[in-house]
Amino acid sequence: MADEDKIVETKQAEAPGIHVLVQYIKDFSFENPNAPMSLSGDVSQNSQINISINVQATPLSDTDFEVVLQIEASAKDGETVIFNAELYYGAVFKIIGVDAESIHPMVMIECPRILFPFARRIVSDSIRDGGFPPLMIDPVDFAALYRDNLLANAENASEGETAEGETKQ
Repeated sequence: MADEDKIVETKQAEAPGIHVLVQYIKDFSFENPNAPMSLSGDVSQNSQINISINVQATPLSDTDFEVVLQIEASAKDGETVIFNAELYYGAVFKIIGVDAESIHPMVMIECPRILFPFARRIVSDSIRDGGFPPLMIDPVDFAALYRDNLLANAENASEGETAEGETKQ
């Protein structure tokens, strides 16, 4: 019986895993600079809403990584700012049993995928609490963003080479 327990413990220790150690709001801002006029209902239906999402990761140890999901959402009616929200939502993840080549994609794809629903709710709720309809941010394909970023970095690297093979500064 004791041997079976050791086998189970060994298999669990070797199994790849991602664990959330802590989640937190690192920085948050909501601005409604033209209130109460922006809440009058006279705001045009043609308001421009812009959303940007960025992922930052910092290794804390061989297995622990801080991942910060940045979401910026703003709305303008012409030149008039209706609202502006900016959230840096972070977590510390422990990644175990994953080969070195797979760590970076896991940190940049899976970790933000875990954080996204929490961050989306915070942004949506703050905009609603600011007097506007809640902003429904569509799900994000972090794998596609990761691939696009790798391609962009590869293109920038190839453009940065001179005829002699030196990198431009």
